[in-house]
Amino acid sequence: MSFKHVIELYELLDSQYVTGEDVKHYLSNIGGDGNITVETVHGELGSTDFVKVTIPGKDGKSKGGHAPTLGIIGRLGGIGARPEMIGFVSDGDGALSAVSAAAKLLDMTKKGDQLIGDVIITTHICPTAPTLPHDPVPFMNSPVDIFTMNQHEVTKEMDAILSIDTTKGNAILNHKGFAITPTVKEGYILKISDDLLHIYSQSTGTPPVTLPITTQDITPYGNGVFHINSILQPAVATSSPVVGVAITTQTAVAGCGTGATHLTDVEQVVRFVIEVAKGYGDNKCSFYNQEDFSLLESLYGKMDHLQTLGEQGAEK
Repeated sequence: MSFKHVIELYELLDSQYVTGEDVKHYLSNIGGDGNITVETVHGELGSTDFVKVTIPGKDGKSKGGHAPTLGIIGRLGGIGARPEMIGFVSDGDGALSAVSAAAKLLDMTKKGDQLIGDVIITTHICPTAPTLPHDPVPFMNSPVDIFTMNQHEVTKEMDAILSIDTTKGNAILNHKGFAITPTVKEGYILKISDDLLHIYSQSTGTPPVTLPITTQDITPYGNGVFHINSILQPAVATSSPVVGVAITTQTAVAGCGTGATHLTDVEQVVRFVIEVAKGYGDNKCSFYNQEDFSLLESLYGKMDHLQTLGEQGAEK
């Protein structure tokens, strides 16, 4: 169980003064085999600290091995919206889940339970992020743009990506807990992975819950079309398959809402992504069927233009 790390990291992150270095200090004190870096990046609306944790596997590429690498991204605008809102905001759940997963994996390696493949975990820490009007409830904004986020959170080493994001500000999915999306790869929305559905059921003890997505959701921010949120923005910056892990509620909750983080849901997400990491690095969990994908491309061509801003963006 990962409750210990979820609780301790929630207390750490629920502060106006928390930084990425504080997160690095917490993770470093756990021990285990891992590399932790922090980079502060400034934008037009402030600054944020990008945190990257690389946990080598027994046969991981970082050690010259051949096992595939899983990326786990905590997507969010910020963990706080101070001074407008006081306290940890709902949008911060992505960061909390990601760093809690890093903590648990580091603790596992210290105890001898090293995974087969590498795991790379990225997110950013900003307790003073701005907000943004959005229907049906306000979004969290970010001090840096989505292109900058993808530059620091999506790496070429990630062979597959789980993107964790609070997805409560909608009337599409009315479920308290978390849901997974179909796999997105190079502009295609593919079938939901059977392996991921199985891991969902095994780790939660409940039937899997899935989040419907549209073509609009997998296009880049900045093109003027509606997006459910930023959960699939990593998919515009990679050719690797991406699956969203959406932390959800039964009612629409604003990303900038406080007192809206449910640690039991976060802990479920942490266990889920760790179980996926175990299977993926050992080639026992697939995000998509390569033959099906190749057939789609042979029949209908490439769809990677959906990873761009389109003709309007090209004109600019």
